[in-house]
Amino acid sequence: MKQKPLKRHKALQPFSREHHHGLLLSWKIRSGFSKNIEIERIKTYADWFFENELIPHFELEEAHIFPLLKADNELVKRALAEHRRLKRLFNDEKDIEKSLHKIEEELEQHIRFEERILFPEIQKNATEAQLALIEDIHHDERFVDNVSDEFWR
Repeated sequence: MKQKPLKRHKALQPFSREHHHGLLLSWKIRSGFSKNIEIERIKTYADWFFENELIPHFELEEAHIFPLLKADNELVKRALAEHRRLKRLFNDEKDIEKSLHKIEEELEQHIRFEERILFPEIQKNATEAQLALIEDIHHDERFVDNVSDEFWR
């Protein structure tokens, strides 16, 4: 019998919506490569997304979400390691094309891990008071995309 998916707690829903935009970044990078778009155009968008969306998202997760589990928790350790790896890839200026390919793959895998494994574990272990605090700290903000160069269309 298939297990029913766990409904995402309201406090974590804004993070899940941000994850959706991260998945779209992976898709946009893939789309750019499939259309033979110049690497610099893809990199410009990826850098914008990293600075404006991913860094603040990572900071909120690391400061408020991950501490809901113990620091030595293997899932938290994995998430933190993946954040570090993604930051290195975004900052790599040596082989931009290779890094973009890795970002496209690894960001999607990271988001799937957080959504399918880490967040359910956090939700299972966090108290209502802890989740209420998260809800107070992080509200849904309307995503405004950078459409100055929609190379993915």
